[in-house]
Amino acid sequence: MSAAGGNGPSMMRPGETLTMRKRPGWMVAAPDSAVANVVRRGKSPWTDAVHLMWSIWVFALPALGGGRYDARWLWLTLATYPLFLLLYARTLLAPRRRSPLYAYAMAALGIGLLPWYPSGISYFVFGCVMLRTDSGRFLLSLLPRLVALNTLFIAVALHFGYPLQVLFWMPAMTIILGIVINVERVGHEKDAALKLSHDEVRRLAALAERERIGRDLHDLLGHTLSLVALKSELAGRLLDTDVAAARRELDDVSGVARDALAQVRSAVTGIRAAGLAAELASSKLLLESGGIAFDYDVAPEPWPREIEIVLALTLREAVTNIQRHAQARSASVALARDGDDAVLRVRDDGCGGAIAPGNGLSGMRERLEALGGRLRVESTPGAGTCIEARVRCAPASTSSLPGVPAARVC
Repeated sequence: MSAAGGNGPSMMRPGETLTMRKRPGWMVAAPDSAVANVVRRGKSPWTDAVHLMWSIWVFALPALGGGRYDARWLWLTLATYPLFLLLYARTLLAPRRRSPLYAYAMAALGIGLLPWYPSGISYFVFGCVMLRTDSGRFLLSLLPRLVALNTLFIAVALHFGYPLQVLFWMPAMTIILGIVINVERVGHEKDAALKLSHDEVRRLAALAERERIGRDLHDLLGHTLSLVALKSELAGRLLDTDVAAARRELDDVSGVARDALAQVRSAVTGIRAAGLAAELASSKLLLESGGIAFDYDVAPEPWPREIEIVLALTLREAVTNIQRHAQARSASVALARDGDDAVLRVRDDGCGGAIAPGNGLSGMRERLEALGGRLRVESTPGAGTCIEARVRCAPASTSSLPGVPAARVC
């Protein structure tokens, strides 16, 4: 089973060979099928095939007193089990609106075989459990269908003399399993839809940021480079007639170029560092998409821009480490004033333990020390990690962070 829908040509690198086997149409998953939903969650398209192990009852039921192994059982098994597998696959691969038809066919197969083949009860159970309904009000849609199928099953089973215990546990089992499976499926579909919406938000945010960067760089460099080209051309013309004027033009070119370099550095710093509010929103989206609960408590202080940039970059790196390495269930962020200091604490309840200092921690430490701050990391095995970034809001001398001026008083 595969969620890929096309059989067209694929891109190959030079020298590669590819043997393509055209798949039958019934093996191609519809975009809204159960298999496509599983693939969107990042799992194997064969995930639901594991449930076929319950079809072992088709072969085990005669040994438990449900009929006997004879020639009729053998031929009916050979004739109906492949048909059951086909119907099972189609319930997973077919579009949502057509999938119930194959589930009904499985249930009908089980009911139709009751006079001669007790093992066919397993087909009926699969048919009831595999019924897919709309995720909106699925319970109101599913229950009447399951009751109707079980009523028909009981009527036929009574007519052909099946034991009363079968008539008792069959409706209870199929209705309970059918509801449980559908509740689980609706939850998975909502999770997949939420993940897609998060991915779309991130994609649109990245696209908007690229467009903003393009506009900013165009506005920043367009006029400057035009001026550099004009003055350089003028200096070239003046070299033969007025060397002093040519030198003045070249000095202007040098000054314009230095000013443009400073503006580009400042712009790049702004591009790399979003504000705290944006980083908190991005952190919440990143962690909760991965199943990590996220909470934050940020004091409503008017933090200076250079302080906010460094704290936002520290928060970004700390949250990225939690998402990648911590194996945490929850994380929290606190930012408050402590005397003359701004203190950011990022905690998680992950695995903790020894932390090898890498580029991320080194970058955090260097940015904070450039503003006279410091970084402290506490990590206890099994008890999570706490990263504390502390930076003074009092005047500092000069900042070595490119494009960031000296700190100001909060």
